[in-house]
Amino acid sequence: MKTWNAKTGEVKRAWWLVDATGLTLGRLSTELANILRGKNKPIYTPNVDCGDFIVVINSEKINMTGNKWLSKKYYSHTRFFGSLKELSAEQMLEKDPGFIITEAVRGMLPTNRLSRDILSKLKVFAGPDHTHSAQKPQTLTIKH
Repeated sequence: MKTWNAKTGEVKRAWWLVDATGLTLGRLSTELANILRGKNKPIYTPNVDCGDFIVVINSEKINMTGNKWLSKKYYSHTRFFGSLKELSAEQMLEKDPGFIITEAVRGMLPTNRLSRDILSKLKVFAGPDHTHSAQKPQTLTIKH
């Protein structure tokens, strides 16, 4: 009996729509990372991108437990001296709410070349409107 592995051209990709209103960031991110990698499919192969596309709306209404809105920090650096910038999660929510979800999912993906392609299938929008209505995404419900 031979082992079967998925090929890139054989993978059927679906589009999912997730409403992030009231969901916890960590629990949402683990579910999104598993679907982006394709771990919910029986044809999952670790070295092939088998996952689906995900559109996340209402990213500004995400929840975090505890005191993370003030204690969680996001850092950016331009590699010039003295250019280290530090923003709390609350400040980042005002600046770019989609960045919070994208970075949480990025941290849950493996650190290899494939993760860049996997993360490009995640589309995050701040409001209830999105630009992927032509793909007819199916609604995905995630438990709290």
